Amino acid sequence: MRLYHGSNQKIEVPDLVHSKPFKDFGRGFYLSADKQQALDLAFQKVNQTQQGKAEVTEFLFDETAMQSSDLKVLVYPDYSEEWALFVLKNRDRNAQHPTHDYDIVYGPIADDGVTYQLRRYEGGVISLQRLVEELKYAKGITFQYYFGTERALKLLKRL
Repeated sequence: MRLYHGSNQKIEVPDLVHSKPFKDFGRGFYLSADKQQALDLAFQKVNQTQQGKAEVTEFLFDETAMQSSDLKVLVYPDYSEEWALFVLKNRDRNAQHPTHDYDIVYGPIADDGVTYQLRRYEGGVISLQRLVEELKYAKGITFQYYFGTERALKLLKRL
């Protein structure tokens, strides 16, 4: 399958050094099977940093590798309380990081207002069920692939 990474620069070789912490699934390299979604995220990155230009880098990934016993994989097929708690844990700046040792995580993208909603949940303003609803991506359900280890990154072939 083809996966896409949107950024403000082309990615020659994906690495974890340049990955930012406190993202939905933790510090890792994120991709989408939806090229338009990756392009939208690239434009968002350019707007945030005011640097570079929107770039989408394409990779080939054999998704059957996700069934390999050699990899630790976590899949969230839909928004759920378990997914929301996982995102909450990974975005918690006070938690010990990394919070997990998965090679690959696949699941929904949280809405851009995630930090605000997580604070509301942690403060007891909203319930866990409401948090799940608030974190749903405004443009409809969209998924992301997280590659969090060198072993996982080696499965990506740049096109």
